[in-house]
Amino acid sequence: MDKVYLDNAATTPLAEEVIDAMVGTMKMNFGNPSSTHSFGQEAKILIENVRRQVADYLHVTPAEIIFTSCGTESNNMIIKSSVEHLGVERIISSPLEHKCVSESILDMKNRKGVEVNYIRPNEKGDIDLAKLEELLKASDKKTLVSLMHANNEIGNIINLKQVAQLCKQYQALFHSDTVQTMAHMNLDFSDIPVDFASCSAHKFHGPKGAGFAFIRKATGLKGIITGGPQERSLRAGTENVCGIVGLGKALELSLNHMEEYTRHMQDIKDYAIERLSAEIEGIKFNGRSAEKENSLYTVLSALLPYKNPLIGLQLDMKGIAISQGSACSSGASKPSMVMMMVLSEDEMDHCTPLRISFSHMTTKAEIDTLVNALKEISSDYTIEKTNVEHR
Repeated sequence: MDKVYLDNAATTPLAEEVIDAMVGTMKMNFGNPSSTHSFGQEAKILIENVRRQVADYLHVTPAEIIFTSCGTESNNMIIKSSVEHLGVERIISSPLEHKCVSESILDMKNRKGVEVNYIRPNEKGDIDLAKLEELLKASDKKTLVSLMHANNEIGNIINLKQVAQLCKQYQALFHSDTVQTMAHMNLDFSDIPVDFASCSAHKFHGPKGAGFAFIRKATGLKGIITGGPQERSLRAGTENVCGIVGLGKALELSLNHMEEYTRHMQDIKDYAIERLSAEIEGIKFNGRSAEKENSLYTVLSALLPYKNPLIGLQLDMKGIAISQGSACSSGASKPSMVMMMVLSEDEMDHCTPLRISFSHMTTKAEIDTLVNALKEISSDYTIEKTNVEHR
C-alpha cells in the first residue's frame, strides 16, 4: 500500500539535508558547549552560528534568540515567566490558542490569581481587534496579550503588526505562538513590535526536540529552568547541539526555497478545495481555510456533511494520514475548542471535521487518493444511513 501523509501541521518529514547535517554533528561535534576545551568550543560555535542565522531571519539580535526543545516549552516559559518575573496581572487571549498556551494561562490563573480575559472569535474564527482595544483600555493592570499568528486547525492568520502596535499603544506585552508560520512566512521583528514568539523546528522539516523562543531584550524576561548559565541564563541545561544544527539547516532550506514552496503548497491547497468541492456533495470549509487572504497555505479545514467519528481510523487503514484536529488534542473524546468555536451546534452534532495539511512534498496524486477514499467512505456511510432510515 502506498502511504499518503497529509498531517504536516502536526509534524513534517525530516529533510535529507537536515539528517546529513545532524549525523555529521553527532559524529564530529560531540563536545559539551559549556566546556572550555576545543571539543566544547567547536560545539558552541555551531550553536552560535545557528543563533545568528535565526536572528538574521527575524531581523533581531542573536541575544534575543533562546534555544528550547519546542514551541510548547517556549510558550510555557514566556507566559509563566511574564507572570513570575515581569509582574503581569492580567492576560488577554482567545479560545483558539494551542493547548500549551491555554493551559499555561489557566495555570497562572489558578496558581497566581491572574485575571484572564478571552476574545471570543466570530463564526469564521476571526479575532475582533476592536474588542481587544476595548479590553486593553479597560484596566491599568500590567497585561500580556497572547494570540497565535496562524491557527493550527483552521489556518486563520491575524495581522501580527496591527496587534503588536495596538499592544504597544496601551503598554501591554505581546506574545504570539508563531509555530505554524515560522520559516513559512517572512517575519521582520524589527518592524513588528512583538515582544515574544515561539518556534518548533519539526514544523518545517527539522528535528523534533529543537525550537526557540524570541524574547525581546528590553522586556527583561527571566528563565524558569535553573541550574546553569546556558542560553543567557534563560534556559539552563546542556544544549541539543545536533538538534539546533538540524533546525538551522531546515531554516536555511525553507528560506532559500520559500517562494517555490509557498507557490507549490498554495497550488496543492487550491487543487484540494476544487476536487473536494466537486466530489463530496455538501462539504464545507471551516474558518478562512478555503480563502487565499488571511489564511495559511499549509492548512485546509474541511467539514464532511455526516457524522463519522471513525473516519481518521478508516483513512489510516487506507494508508492516508490525516487529522480531525490538533495533534495535541487527538486523543480527546470531545471536539477541540477551535471546532467548538467555529461550528454551530447542528454541525457539531451531524458533521465531521478534517484537517488536511500540506508540505512542499505533497502531490496532486496524493490529493486524488484522499478524495477517492473519502468518496468510498461517504458512499458506505450513505448506504448505512439509508438502511437505518428504512428500518
